[in-house]
Amino acid sequence: MYEFSGETMMDGNHDLKKYSLFGGLEDEQIEKILPLMEQEKFNPDMDIIVEGNPNDKIFFIVEGRVQVSHAGVVLAEFGEGEAFGEMEVLEIMPSAATIKTLSAVTVITISFKALREIYRMNPKIFSIILMNLARDLSRRLRRMNELAVKEM
Repeated sequence: MYEFSGETMMDGNHDLKKYSLFGGLEDEQIEKILPLMEQEKFNPDMDIIVEGNPNDKIFFIVEGRVQVSHAGVVLAEFGEGEAFGEMEVLEIMPSAATIKTLSAVTVITISFKALREIYRMNPKIFSIILMNLARDLSRRLRRMNELAVKEM
């Protein structure tokens, strides 16, 4: 059982290990980093991230759906288990896309500052999280490549 932002997260309900970002982490490792994460909730039709604005958090969707757009063009929809904001955290650039809620959304966030703290606290946990992020980005790039080829 995890205590998280005043809410109890039961293994059967919000088991973080089932999500790709936390894959490979043990319960004890997740317990160590939970205090560095925050839970946020958004209403439908809200901008979570606005293209061109700064962002220093990775958002991990626990519940709900979001729409990803760039220059007004809808690129994708993400749902439970998917992350966004990682590009800006990894390369410290303005947001590459706008993320808008399609429903009520609950996310777990990890800030750039929290990632630095995880690195100082436990480089192994940091390495697993970064490897998981790299895998997620690779899968997303493959999907985008497939979509681009279909458009040709």
